[in-house]
This record gives sequence, structure tokens and C-alpha cells, in this order.
Amino acid sequence: MKIACWSGPRNLSTAMMYAFENRADFTALDEPFYAAYLARTGKRHPMDDVILTAQPQDPDTVIDALTGPIPGGARHVWHKHMAQHMLPGIRRQWIGGMTNVFLIRHPARVVASFSARFENPELEDIGFVQQAELHDLAAAEGDSPVVIDATDIRANPEGLLRALCEAIGLDWDPAVLSWPAGARAIDGVWAPHWYDAVHRSTGFAGAEGGLPHLDGRAEALADAAMPYYEHLHARRLKI
Repeated sequence: MKIACWSGPRNLSTAMMYAFENRADFTALDEPFYAAYLARTGKRHPMDDVILTAQPQDPDTVIDALTGPIPGGARHVWHKHMAQHMLPGIRRQWIGGMTNVFLIRHPARVVASFSARFENPELEDIGFVQQAELHDLAAAEGDSPVVIDATDIRANPEGLLRALCEAIGLDWDPAVLSWPAGARAIDGVWAPHWYDAVHRSTGFAGAEGGLPHLDGRAEALADAAMPYYEHLHARRLKI
């Protein structure tokens, strides 16, 4: 099984990648379109020079790898994608051949967390518009994409992940509930900038508290993302 997990930044996406890669029957790929995205947009990101040399910059090369054999002979693979990396002009026909999972998180939480590490993000940087587009594309092509909310995962990791495995036809394995602390071989080269908290973790953090207070530019950004979040949230997996 090839699972394409479509997330945005600061969505629990790395923890989810670690969770499934911790299974003996899984491997994982970390944001394989990142270099292609940077090359096409010219955006400046932390460690961008290193990223551009570490990954293919041609999206067709990336797609060929994703649709080819699973690396290392594993039975299953978890593809961690940032939805905003799927720029217009990157072909999408291959997406229907994946098991598509959409990982969402309330925009206020995303904006508060992402803005602390990335100056003045725009709506296009946080993935909500692209997640909704990709979800609807997969659904229109007859796929049955599954939507999961990071808040639900943190509130009940075992319950939600059991339900996810059932929804996608995957046997349950409690190995997804914890992982060793520290860096992983599957980490993208950008891990030193972004993954410090997850490297200290050994499992999912507890339930989230109240929403962070935003004002000004940050509040406006979260408000702009809300319709896309609500579109997916209404379709989320419930337990």
C-alpha cells in the first residue's frame, strides 16, 4: 500500500510519518516535492540551498519514484506531502493510484506555530487551499480520501489511528503509538530547522488546549484559511 498523506505545515505531519514508519512493514518518504517546489517558485526557505541539492528538482522524476517500487522492499510506504508543494502544472493523474489521507489542523494553531518559524506567511504557504483542491480531485476520480484532524489524533491517538487503519484497509499495529526519540534516517535534510520538538518526542502529545489568540495579519490569515479547513473538517473521520 502507498499512502499519500497530504498535510500543511505544523499539522502533526512528522509525528504521523514517524508513527507509521515505526511499523516493521513500513517505510516513509519525507516531503519528496520540496526541492521541486522551491525550484519552481524561487521562494526562500530555511536551508533552501541544501534542500535544492538533496532532492530532484524535476517533479516528473519525483512522481516516477513515488509510483515505482516501494524503497527497501517494504510492504507499505507513507508519503508525507505538503499540499502547497503541488503547484499548478505538476501532473496529478497519479494521485488516484494512491491511498489518500488528508491531515488537517485548525488554522489558528497552524498560523501561530508556522509564523514563529517563517516570517509573514501567505495563504498559499500553509496548504489549506491546496488540500481542499486535492481532496476534491481525489473524490471526483472515485477515490475515497480519508480526512483526519490533528486535534482528534492528540485527543485519542489509539482510537483515531485504529479507525484510520480500518478506513484504509490496513491491519492495526500498536507500533504506531510510539517511536524512539531522536532523528530518523527518513528525515528530510531540513530536519535540523523544523523537527526539534518531534525529535524529543516518543509518542503523540496529549490533548490540545484552547485556540491561540491571534490578531492583525495572523488573524486575517487564519480567517482566510477557515472555509477550506471547514470544508475538510466536515468530512473528517470520526470515532
